[in-house]
Amino acid sequence: MRDLTCKLLVIGAGPGGYVCAIRAGQLGLDTIIVDARPPGGTCLNIGCIPSKALIHAADEFERLTSIAKGSPLGLSLSNPAHDLGKTIDWKDGIVARLNHGVAGLLKKAGVRLVTGHVRFADGKTVDVTSEAGTQRIKAENIVVATGSVPVELPFLPFGGKVISSTEALSLRALPKRLSIVGGGYIGLEIGTAFAKLGAKVTIIEAADRLLPQYPSALSKPVQKRLKDLGVTLHLDARALGMSDDGKALVAQIDGAEQKIASDKVLVTVGRRPVLTGFGLAELGLEIAGPYLKIDDTCRTSMRGVYAIGDITGEPMLAHRAMAQGEMVAELLAGLPRAWDKRCIPAVCFTDPEVVSVGLTEEAARETGIETISGSFPFQASGRALTTEREDGFVQVVARKDTHMVLGVHGVGAGIAELSSEFALAIEMAARLEDIAATIHAHPTRSEAFQEAALGALGHALHL
Repeated sequence: MRDLTCKLLVIGAGPGGYVCAIRAGQLGLDTIIVDARPPGGTCLNIGCIPSKALIHAADEFERLTSIAKGSPLGLSLSNPAHDLGKTIDWKDGIVARLNHGVAGLLKKAGVRLVTGHVRFADGKTVDVTSEAGTQRIKAENIVVATGSVPVELPFLPFGGKVISSTEALSLRALPKRLSIVGGGYIGLEIGTAFAKLGAKVTIIEAADRLLPQYPSALSKPVQKRLKDLGVTLHLDARALGMSDDGKALVAQIDGAEQKIASDKVLVTVGRRPVLTGFGLAELGLEIAGPYLKIDDTCRTSMRGVYAIGDITGEPMLAHRAMAQGEMVAELLAGLPRAWDKRCIPAVCFTDPEVVSVGLTEEAARETGIETISGSFPFQASGRALTTEREDGFVQVVARKDTHMVLGVHGVGAGIAELSSEFALAIEMAARLEDIAATIHAHPTRSEAFQEAALGALGHALHL
């Protein structure tokens, strides 16, 4: 196989990597992207997209079962059923369609896609191994975008009954009893979906509440909903391992060891960056904790080597990686770019959904900023009432002196679709008056944002 050369080599075809490559190709840079998996990375293949497909299917089935039990809407049906295997086939079809879409976009931008496993030879050279052999690629610049993988617990190694989110999203038969170790967003998203499909779900969380990385007020409606779905929650608890016969998860709950009968045990205690196994360590790049150290333009400590996405630290979000990738491509093309993001929206696709954008009141106070805030409950939203989902609220946090919006946080059905409006307000340095004066369509859930701003100003109209 002949050696290849290029201006830019991108290692990893996940959201950050493929966006970087596409933008570089659009700007005329000779670009190669390498990955052993189909393009799209964890997010498209085994993460964000598959989980949202499963969540949608579970929501639809739960809606059917709810109607079958009796609906105030005048609707009726009987004996709803689901086939998880068919759901997975449908999910796989979506993933394949998007894989082809990303590959087509890379081709359209003139990017060469090479499939295989990468290993660094030096800071400008990699060897790519595939079934066809080994190929050497030399590049003027390299972007490392290798992403992250689930954290494995030494006392609950993956295999057999113990699974990661990857295996959970490919199960073709519903586990009757699913135990989940970790009450963060990944465990709750998957756990909620399986509970709606009929599994008996138990969640073990070491903290004293669910979603510990989000403001506590946002997690309370989620916790209530989980209990309504029949999910068993054990907080301030700790998983210890599997029982000797392999039939139960052993956990310390309320100071005593208990055995929880489990058909599957899903471990979702976080993700770790992929920095080993392909010769990166030999380059001697500077590290910041478990991540690669970068500056505000994603440069590493070695000239010509950049890093984006999960390997560069929190938040490990696909849209952060995409923004970094686009910036690096434009910098390499000579355009004036910098990382000047006021906020990165975080969304948890639980039921109800959770959105957190910008600063909380507590975080603002810690930096010495005096704030004012306003909240609006969906119980007072006409649109929420007509969809039978009135749980949750929207809160806006602003500077007390200038009324500039610092943060927007909310929980509620479908609120993920408002996350971009919240982020835009902060990016555009909007004031409370700007939000309050913007005419919001009625009846929509977005009116809660306007009403929260009005409330912070002291004159909410519908509360």
